[in-house]
Amino acid sequence: MLNIVLVEPEIPQNAGNIVRTCAATKSKLYMVKPLGFELSDKYYKRAGLDYFDMSNIEVVDSFEEIYEKNKDKKFYFASTKSQKTYADVTYPENCFIVFGKESYGLRESLLKEHYNNCIRIPMIEGTRSLNLSNSVAIIVYEALRQSGFQNMQNSGKLTNRID
Repeated sequence: MLNIVLVEPEIPQNAGNIVRTCAATKSKLYMVKPLGFELSDKYYKRAGLDYFDMSNIEVVDSFEEIYEKNKDKKFYFASTKSQKTYADVTYPENCFIVFGKESYGLRESLLKEHYNNCIRIPMIEGTRSLNLSNSVAIIVYEALRQSGFQNMQNSGKLTNRID
């Protein structure tokens, strides 16, 4: 299982989309307060569709709360300031992948403290960042690919549905 941490997410639609990604991948989602929306927000609920019952979501007061309880686990910090890409590392079982808020990312002091575990998604020069929910999906699926998509449905089938 992967653990996804959103530090102070601001946009309800992004968080809802991430709920769906976490549900589809059996990843646990942590959201660190303050949130930029209410959990009852219609945009959050609409983006998450009917995946909330399939999700494992925990809202916490601080990142330190998560880190202190899981010091024995591996943490990766997604940031455009990293030298390593998300594909340069190996994601062990039960690791934590930490993402910052949409307008700012993760605080600089946190990145400096854990710089050897920072990862980035390559982009062309001049672009600031990707959408948060897209970034989560890219990195989560790389971690799953590395494990051979263990416990994931790896095939599909056509139905008799008429288009």
